[in-house]
Amino acid sequence: MSSSSTSRPDASSPLSTWLSYLESIHSRPIDMGLDRVRQVADRLDLKLDCIRVVVGGTNGKGSTCATLESILLCAGYKVGLYTSPHLLDFNERARVNGEIATDAQLTEQFAAVDAARGDVSLTYFELTTLAILRLFDQHDLDVVVLEVGLGGRLDAVNIVDADCAIVTSVDLDHMDYLGDTREQIGFEKAHIFRPGKPAICADPVPPETLVEYAQSIGADLWRFGRDYNYSGDKQQWSYGGRNQRRNAMAYPALRGANQLLNAAAALAALEALRDRLPVPQQAVRLGLLQVQLPGRFQILPGQPTVILDVAHNPHAAAVLADNLGNMGFHPYTYAVFGMLGDKDIDGVVEKLKGRIDHWLCAGLPGPRGLTGEALAERLRALGVPEGKDNSITAYNNPGDAYAAVEARAGEGDRILVFGSFLTVAGVLSYQREAKAARHA
Repeated sequence: MSSSSTSRPDASSPLSTWLSYLESIHSRPIDMGLDRVRQVADRLDLKLDCIRVVVGGTNGKGSTCATLESILLCAGYKVGLYTSPHLLDFNERARVNGEIATDAQLTEQFAAVDAARGDVSLTYFELTTLAILRLFDQHDLDVVVLEVGLGGRLDAVNIVDADCAIVTSVDLDHMDYLGDTREQIGFEKAHIFRPGKPAICADPVPPETLVEYAQSIGADLWRFGRDYNYSGDKQQWSYGGRNQRRNAMAYPALRGANQLLNAAAALAALEALRDRLPVPQQAVRLGLLQVQLPGRFQILPGQPTVILDVAHNPHAAAVLADNLGNMGFHPYTYAVFGMLGDKDIDGVVEKLKGRIDHWLCAGLPGPRGLTGEALAERLRALGVPEGKDNSITAYNNPGDAYAAVEARAGEGDRILVFGSFLTVAGVLSYQREAKAARHA
């Protein structure tokens, strides 16, 4: 659909109106390629005259971005953070100096980009990326941290030349777009690296394609285990890089076994940039203690224990299974589980079926969403047990499933919400509405 058949909002229109409009103006939700987005960026004269850190990877991107932002803010820098997708509100995607962007800030930028694009068609992601980059351009920032949406080579964020790029991990996800092997996916992700610039790779076993691409363009490749590492005991951990050590640090506020890998990658980036962006040890300590990121092994206060995790591929599910195994005893584990139909559902379930007693399968919205019934049938086909102490039930949506689990779970049990950003968002939205109803 072209923009001519859709009425164009103006800067004063509500954010929800703009987001609906942006979803309607391009024929496909994902349209890989940089030519159109670069053309509009040139018209907007986007400069980003600050230090630019670009973060890609299959899993761990969000945690690494949040850690960098937290440390840099503690060091007194002016920081822009762009991440995606969001959980509850679109505004979560853009933060300026730790503050979530307002509706008015966003709609002003949407109107400017929409006007500048003329007859160039942009996807929702492309136009919103340009709008958020333009927002950052107007705030005289010291550093921006930009999370890649999908892949790297053809993602809209890759119009930005990174002063330092990080690839957190390479695993199988988005295979329709990126290829169906780690080698193909690694090649796509490596394209955020730039000649002569630090390129941090946190994957302990990187694909050869990533290493070869970094060498072919003359990037300064920092490999985990060779150029930087971490060590730790029960109380504290330490980072060791090429020329810098950071010792006796408290563990990051983000929970989970893989968070040191992400935090170490963030510290390697800061070491690589330290001539331009010095960060004192106290800022690192504080930043690690204060970092927050909803939906990444997030444990909610109260009983029963509720864990929110956006894990939606086998690599993330394996990490989640390890984290659950480290938690101690719970009589029963209930899972509110919803997935998109184009994900590796079998691979995810295989990693977690030994950790979950009761599966509450939740339908997800949109053309890619799977119904609760279809998901329940997949579990049965995979041999997930049903009996006195095990069950599989289907629900229309995550909110309904969560309401059911609240009624069933005992105080000592634990409730896991996982499988997609949409699953976690559905439960958070249900909780927000339930809280509002209680206070009405």
